[in-house]
Amino acid sequence: MDSTAQSYQHRSLSIKLWPPTQSTRLMLVERMTKNLITPSIFSRKYGLLSKEEAEVDAKEIEDAAFVTATQHFEKESDGDGSSAVQIYAKESSKLMLEVLKRGPRSKENGELASEKAGAIVETVFDISGGRRAFIDKEEASELLKPLMAPSSFTKICFSNRSFGFDAANVAGPILISIKDQLKEVDLSDFIAGRPEAEALDVMNIFSSALEGSVLRYLNLSNNAMGEKGVRAFRSLLKSQNDLEELYLMNDGISEEAAKAVAELIPSTEKLKVLHFHNNMTGDEGAFAIAEVVKRSPALEDFRCSSTRVGSEGGVALAEALGACTHLKKLDLRDNMFGVEAGVALSKVIPLFADLREIYLSYLNLEDEGAEALANALKESAPSLEILDMAGNDISATAAVSVAACVSSKQFLTKLNLSENELKDEGAALISKALEGGHGQLNEVDLSTNLITWSGAKLLAEAVVQKPGFKLLNINANFISDEGIDELKKIFKNSPDMLGPLDENDPEGEDIDEEAEDSDNDELESKLKGLEI
Repeated sequence: MDSTAQSYQHRSLSIKLWPPTQSTRLMLVERMTKNLITPSIFSRKYGLLSKEEAEVDAKEIEDAAFVTATQHFEKESDGDGSSAVQIYAKESSKLMLEVLKRGPRSKENGELASEKAGAIVETVFDISGGRRAFIDKEEASELLKPLMAPSSFTKICFSNRSFGFDAANVAGPILISIKDQLKEVDLSDFIAGRPEAEALDVMNIFSSALEGSVLRYLNLSNNAMGEKGVRAFRSLLKSQNDLEELYLMNDGISEEAAKAVAELIPSTEKLKVLHFHNNMTGDEGAFAIAEVVKRSPALEDFRCSSTRVGSEGGVALAEALGACTHLKKLDLRDNMFGVEAGVALSKVIPLFADLREIYLSYLNLEDEGAEALANALKESAPSLEILDMAGNDISATAAVSVAACVSSKQFLTKLNLSENELKDEGAALISKALEGGHGQLNEVDLSTNLITWSGAKLLAEAVVQKPGFKLLNINANFISDEGIDELKKIFKNSPDMLGPLDENDPEGEDIDEEAEDSDNDELESKLKGLEI
């Protein structure tokens, strides 16, 4: 046996979680600072903290939480410090909520800034409630009557009501009268069931009426617009220079429609949220979307899922995302990227230091693409909370890289590796990665992975004692009837944590003892080399 093998054999997998490193503490302070200066329901009511004040508050919160957790650890040492980590997280959350409710401490002319901010109330006008229906001229006049009186409405939502030509002519003059005060407009699903010609007329009327408004939020989803519909909103789109959120989901955004979007939006420098879910964009359309992404350096939330994008378009999107260093949420699910696009994406992943959620399921990544992405994520995105790589034909070969990535993400709350081919070997590697830390983990999905009782047992034991854990989904695997009984015993004190097993096939795989022993030897070897 060589020296390398010997070092693997004697490597300890024990994990000490307390005290945290100084870099971890500083990372938490930075994360809390960003949360404290992000607009929210609390900032609307109590006022938004300045960055300087938030930095001071975040440092004080972390110091107090660290002292409390350390006192707990010294009195009731739990060996690895996992309960101290929980105290640390809970105390930080509690103190941060108190600061948010307190609001800014600085005064302006003797008046509390929080009191001043509280005097400004953003009011929403919303007619989307109730049943989905057409509205005519008379009903539109009645529904929109509140908008004719002096008001402080800054957001309107006309979703779920279908406007025809006559109803749109009622809405047009009203929108012109209030457009200067509007900040958010939701016109999703507002022409359902209308003939194309009438729908285009309605879109033109609304677009002209809202032209020149200074919006931060615009939702045009669920309108089956296509290129004609996008161009019908030309006046509105061309006049927007301050958009922070744009939603074009389920809009029939084809190649030409995507090009129209890229052409008509004059500025995306302030854009933080861009969603293109469930369209028929394809590779050519992805090139146009990539141009928009390149011009969106402030982008924090990008969704381009179920858009029929293949390898070339995936590479173009990946390269464009290199300009978006503030990205917190990335959703590229259900496309045809393949290995090449997966590898291209892995090259820009290290730029996303603030990444919290990444959805990469059903992208045909295979082992090579999955390994590249897992390795990139392992070395970056320290605050990652959700990792979704379901349905990518990932085998036990890539499970070593995926497990190493998972073990490095101590803030992980949800892991989805369903519909892959991890088998017991991969399940064992993932379970070992989950054993230490991960105090915020609440959901793990390894359903449909060819797992038998031995792999299921390891997964169950890895999560059953985690505080706050909610669901282990290992349905549609090959667990024996006896194994299911044993699983239920493991979760006897928390049966709701174990998901349904109604699709399990106890006779799905016939493994002879010799093959099983061989697999176990190989698995043991890989576990010894796994970095935690």
